[in-house]
Amino acid sequence: MRLKTVDWVILCGFLVLWIVIGALLARRATKGTAEYFLAGRSMPWWLLGVSMVATTFSTDTPNLVTGFVREDGVAANWQWWAFLLTGMLTTFLFARLWRKSGVLTDIELYELRYSGKMAAFLRGFRSVYLGLFLNVFIMATVTLAAIKIGGILLGASPIQVVVIAGTVTVIYSLLGGLSGVLVTDLIQFAIAMFGSFTAAYFALQQPEVGGLQGLLSHPELADKLSILPDVSQPETFLTLLILPLAVWWWSVWYPGAEPGGGGYIAQRMLAAKNEAHSQGAVLLFNVLHYALRPWPWILVALASLIVFPDISQAVRTSFPHYTGPQGHDLGYSLMLSFVPPVFLGIIVTSLAAAYMSTISTHLNWGASYIVNDFYKRFLNPQASERTLVIVGQLATAGLMVLAALVALRMENAQQVFDLMLQVGAGTGLVFILRWFWWRVNAACEVTGMVASLAFFLYQSQIHPSLFPDVQASPEVWRLLGVAFTTVCWLAVAYLTPPTDLATLKSFVEKTRPGGPGWRTVYRLCEQSGNPIRPEPDTVHLPTAILCMIAGCVTVYGLLFSTGEFLYGRAGTGTALALIAAVGAFTLIKLWPKLSPRANSPEHRIAQHPPQ
Repeated sequence: MRLKTVDWVILCGFLVLWIVIGALLARRATKGTAEYFLAGRSMPWWLLGVSMVATTFSTDTPNLVTGFVREDGVAANWQWWAFLLTGMLTTFLFARLWRKSGVLTDIELYELRYSGKMAAFLRGFRSVYLGLFLNVFIMATVTLAAIKIGGILLGASPIQVVVIAGTVTVIYSLLGGLSGVLVTDLIQFAIAMFGSFTAAYFALQQPEVGGLQGLLSHPELADKLSILPDVSQPETFLTLLILPLAVWWWSVWYPGAEPGGGGYIAQRMLAAKNEAHSQGAVLLFNVLHYALRPWPWILVALASLIVFPDISQAVRTSFPHYTGPQGHDLGYSLMLSFVPPVFLGIIVTSLAAAYMSTISTHLNWGASYIVNDFYKRFLNPQASERTLVIVGQLATAGLMVLAALVALRMENAQQVFDLMLQVGAGTGLVFILRWFWWRVNAACEVTGMVASLAFFLYQSQIHPSLFPDVQASPEVWRLLGVAFTTVCWLAVAYLTPPTDLATLKSFVEKTRPGGPGWRTVYRLCEQSGNPIRPEPDTVHLPTAILCMIAGCVTVYGLLFSTGEFLYGRAGTGTALALIAAVGAFTLIKLWPKLSPRANSPEHRIAQHPPQ
């Protein structure tokens, strides 16, 4: 299949527009690292929230969802829907804390929170591990999806896809810094969402599908439509619903859904005008990410099961030119082949936009680690701002080259998804508690990383050779990994010396996290004759937890009411919409109580004067 002239005009026009935006913002971006990596810490909540959701909307995302649906049905999406709990916890507990910390990157927090050589090692190691190695694999996964789409729709070779898409993305990312990424994200998200709805519309119009009613009544989909896993299959119910909601969301590190915030989500929070804008940005992100986006992808995935029940046969008979990797995730790309000219150009542009929004963020984010937390911190502490920006631009280009090379060797997106969940199993809780418990130290984080990786290697390499007859599901191994890693770092918290008291005092005075976990630090500082200055806490913990619950009720209500209306169950859909409205009303009432001013003694006295 090939694009028509009009389709190429649409695609090329937007590619040029994104480069122009990067060029227009180049002068501002190159003023210094705060401008290049944080857009001058002056961005509004709505732009940052849209940028977050644009970043998590990539070419591999609909492919991943399609793979889930084709293999295990709609309910398989609980593997990522459960991370809404992480997102809401970040919104109401951590967004204000991150902005108040004033760091340039989340990795810089290590030397604000911890002390000694271990803190410096942790900062340097994680800057390379996350910014270079893991970041390259994430971008390679995204690029792999672009290769599959380009191969099916354009007949382009993998090398052609990575060269063209990568070059355009690097140019505007390198020129415009985070400001360029944010502005282009706004346009790219609008295009990407229009493309998603357009793809769903044409998927439903296929004769084999017969519209929405035909889709929902098709016998081949009888066991794929349920939003909840089948209770009569305990293993599936446990792995797809119970474990994600009970364990994975707080225990597993995953990019974009890090417990406690982190990565490019933290970068956006740090770029906000103030703490309120930081919080608003994350809330908008979670609403759009979970309530707005999933259903168009799900509808296309379900339609692909009817039109292309056998992916390999479909490729052989209808797309003989395609020589790239295959798998269930290819179903989304195959369905796009039915879209007519003009609309096809828009959809291909939307997928290009999704790809570039994600890659540009990862390039800028990864470069910020390499520059601020490795090059400046360990190699050239006296580097000028101009030098640091140049190093950041070189790192941006280098990361793209490495990602392209790795993508050419990969097979499917779920490989990396499962790998990251397994390797990060058990590390999530330490990222949450480091804000609220003084005993967490740098050794805890190092232990968490080492223990998690060691367990993964044992499970995947050592165990099969020693005990080949012992079988366990990936979920069981992940659960064991969570338990092993958590026990290890908790033991280290009690067996190793705590962070230096002066560092703990400085951290508390700067961020004001609050909670009972800092009482010992307040007491020790008082005893030393150097008490912590009395100021309101940044967030009120009980209120934040209530807001998190109300936020989850609101978003899940919106997500599932949409599904029920699509399924033709108006009564259930209306009931869920009302539940979402109650959650939203509760959230509106609670939100004002989260601000530091609302937590100050003066404010409480003013609201409730003594009688």
